[in-house]
Amino acid sequence: MTLHSASSNTPKLGMRTTKQRTAVVEVMQDIDRFLSAKEIHTALQEREAKVGLTTVYRTLQSLVDIHAVDALHSPTGETLYRHCETDSHHHHLVCTKCGRTEEIDGGPIEEWARTVADTYGFQLTGHDAEVFGICTKCQEKA
Repeated sequence: MTLHSASSNTPKLGMRTTKQRTAVVEVMQDIDRFLSAKEIHTALQEREAKVGLTTVYRTLQSLVDIHAVDALHSPTGETLYRHCETDSHHHHLVCTKCGRTEEIDGGPIEEWARTVADTYGFQLTGHDAEVFGICTKCQEKA
């Protein structure tokens, strides 16, 4: 059973709704871009929330496990997290300057993944595709 908040913009909290878990989710909602666990921890400290870094990592992993947050590996190899705006399968367009993120439909990506799996005799069980670039605002600043 997964618990949802009254707001459709609030991620699922899972079975264990704790003050720490709620604080992590609130930070992710307020800062609507992909964040590292350390950035989330810093934001929690600024809010004087008593949540340790280890708890942040555990909370993020449990939220990823129930698909309540999206996780991606940045071009630098760091794992970044963002609350999901939609429950449906999607991909992301991420600005490498400011972190602005758009959830995008993966139409052609979905077809390509199925075709590649079929070509090699694989049964498709999943895929990840993130698109990185520089958003309009950051282009204008440059």
